Amino acid sequence: MTHPAPDVDVLREIARRVLWLSASIVDAANAGRPNDSGVKVGGHQASSASMVDIMVALWFAELTAQDRVSVKPHASPVLHAVNYLLGDLDEAYLPRLREKGGLQSYPSRLKDPDTVDFSTGSVGIGATAALWAAMAHRYLSSRFAGTPTGGRFVSLLGDAELDEGAIWEAVMDPAVARMGELLWVVDLNRQSLDRVVPDIQIAKLQGMFAAAGWQVVVLKWGRIISELFERPGGPALRARLEAMPNEEYQRMLRAGPAQTAERILAAGDTLTGAAELKALLDELDPAELAAAVRDLGGHDIGLLVDTFRAVDADADRPTVVFAYTVKGRGLPTEGHPNNHSALLTGAQMDVLAASSGVDRAAPWQRFDPDSAAGRWCAERGRALRREPVATPAQVSVPAQLGHAYRKPISTQAALGRLLADLPRDAPSAAARVVTCSPDVASSTNLGGWINKTGVWAVQDRHDWFADDAERVLRWQENRTGQHIELGIAEVNLVSLLGELGATWSRWGERLIPIATIYDPFVSRALEPWSYGIYAGGQSILVGTPSGVTLAPEGGAHQSITTPSIGLEQPGCVAWEPAFPQDLEWCFLHAMGRVGVPGGTSAYFRLSTRPVDPRLCAVPDDPALRERRRRQAVAGGYRLPAAHPPPAEDVTLVGVGAIMPEVIEAAAALAAEGVNAGVVCLTSPDVVFRSFQQRGARDGGTGGDILSELFPDGHRAPLVTVHDGHPHTLAFLAAIRGDRIRCLGVTDFGQSSSLADAYRLHGIDTVSIVDAALTLTGR
Repeated sequence: MTHPAPDVDVLREIARRVLWLSASIVDAANAGRPNDSGVKVGGHQASSASMVDIMVALWFAELTAQDRVSVKPHASPVLHAVNYLLGDLDEAYLPRLREKGGLQSYPSRLKDPDTVDFSTGSVGIGATAALWAAMAHRYLSSRFAGTPTGGRFVSLLGDAELDEGAIWEAVMDPAVARMGELLWVVDLNRQSLDRVVPDIQIAKLQGMFAAAGWQVVVLKWGRIISELFERPGGPALRARLEAMPNEEYQRMLRAGPAQTAERILAAGDTLTGAAELKALLDELDPAELAAAVRDLGGHDIGLLVDTFRAVDADADRPTVVFAYTVKGRGLPTEGHPNNHSALLTGAQMDVLAASSGVDRAAPWQRFDPDSAAGRWCAERGRALRREPVATPAQVSVPAQLGHAYRKPISTQAALGRLLADLPRDAPSAAARVVTCSPDVASSTNLGGWINKTGVWAVQDRHDWFADDAERVLRWQENRTGQHIELGIAEVNLVSLLGELGATWSRWGERLIPIATIYDPFVSRALEPWSYGIYAGGQSILVGTPSGVTLAPEGGAHQSITTPSIGLEQPGCVAWEPAFPQDLEWCFLHAMGRVGVPGGTSAYFRLSTRPVDPRLCAVPDDPALRERRRRQAVAGGYRLPAAHPPPAEDVTLVGVGAIMPEVIEAAAALAAEGVNAGVVCLTSPDVVFRSFQQRGARDGGTGGDILSELFPDGHRAPLVTVHDGHPHTLAFLAAIRGDRIRCLGVTDFGQSSSLADAYRLHGIDTVSIVDAALTLTGR
């Protein structure tokens, strides 16, 4: 590093102030403002305390303005205290933790007023976000020459987070082993929310990281106690402490200085070198000994600084530092098994204020600007100040590509065709597209796109099948490709998707990330994808094949609840177009909303069932065609396109792959003298939003598609049909107060033919006709 080495005593002084401020932020939220709700405000003073020295060593000695850090959720008060001392947070926010307009409960990139690089409320997911941001930055750098220089991507995580599967899915990805810009620091305080963890199995964790190609560093003891270990009796002291179970060690911390030696010697005859050990302990003052046994690696600021500088020299592989700490370090709750959410009393805060050298009546004291600590805080504040993110270059996404669809084709195949055509028809937009998939690229029709753009990799790989004339999919891995394959790990897929979708706001370079995933597995990936959206990532997730339409695959590959997931996910618009032209219009529209200020993510539920594009009767007249396009992106349209529609006995409403049955049912009803209107929805989500805007005080935005689909003067009973849960469309009854019958899938499927599957779940033509006749009293 080029910046000067700090004075360790100054860093310790800063750490004492950060400990005080972080505890005071939580105290002010709970004891400093009225709360008549009966709901606790809460906070995590102990979890913050164990991180203070690690974070001071980073922010006040090691980080640069180019580095990005993910902070463990329960250490958010430390982050805000650090930012306050660096001049990055106004004092007015410090008493406002967990208050509207104040500091968020956990670090939030979009909602907190100070610099927060990653939102980390989802345990485990936020910790891996820095890893995927590093990969996204590498992708940008390999594709766009103007990408700002990147630094290190640091994750600060609690040891309990290592129980999360998302951690290990990310750590074990083969590409990660080449990413030397990654630094993870594990706060090894050996406590979870409910207990002292009986066995951390540090050797096992070390082995797992090492097997994945990571550099592993363990900081167990600080330099003070390490000097004791070199004295006569020292090896016995070290052996005793390292053999001591976690619970016994923390009970020793709670017992007080007078009992420390007695508890160390309590092992009796099992001690090796007992006489020398006792002699060493007798030489030490009880307070000196009590301080020594607390001298863990994660609290030795000088050791931490030296370690971070040393591991930075290894640029070829990621590094994990296991830093042993004490939960609640420096607080009266230090080491207590129930200290996770414990709050200090007023008397305890008074004692902490005195030991921190501050006046509790004026808790938000910065250092005197002329003091060594004050000058260093100012220096580090200037060093870490970032330039504003550049405005992303304008990228035009066309409203349509203009290709005719004449033959039956599935929406999944239509997406593959759209992407394959994009580099020729819209090269500037195509250059910003990056696709991802969890080992299903070929089966989700991304082959044409991959053949044209290549597969991106952290480093170039030789293509041993380049001369194979029989190969259809050209899998050329290099640093210029535009498809990223992560193996069978949906959590990794959407975690990367979120970070690719945030590059416009991190580094001023817009990307349009698109991922294909088997629709039944959307639920598996939902939390990390939702986290990515919450943290500001905009992307397009394609779930295919959807529903029971892929009948031969059986229940394990059939999705029922995914339409609801799409409707209910904040920051996302859900689409399910039935016809290829609708897919093109809606998908391009969604692409235009990704990677821009105020943009939104999208979820597309697609099918492998070929449908005849003539069924949707796209008008040939340019004006009418444009009107249809606008209707499609507004949520739906009528078939035929008469406006206003003629009087109807019943209205059939369909979505997605089931539309051929809906149209066939309308024809069958007509043969029976029943006039059935047909509504084809491209997005129940957009239609629901239009419904919610009716009567809203702000008037909403967008057109009133409902008046075109369900005009007030033409009321009729509704039959809704969906290859998904029927409640997805139940809200349509409230538009005009119509009677309704909702057909859909409510049970797990089974392997069968398509016709059998539709009959089994009551979404076949006969069932639609029967429901319509019943509603009309026939």
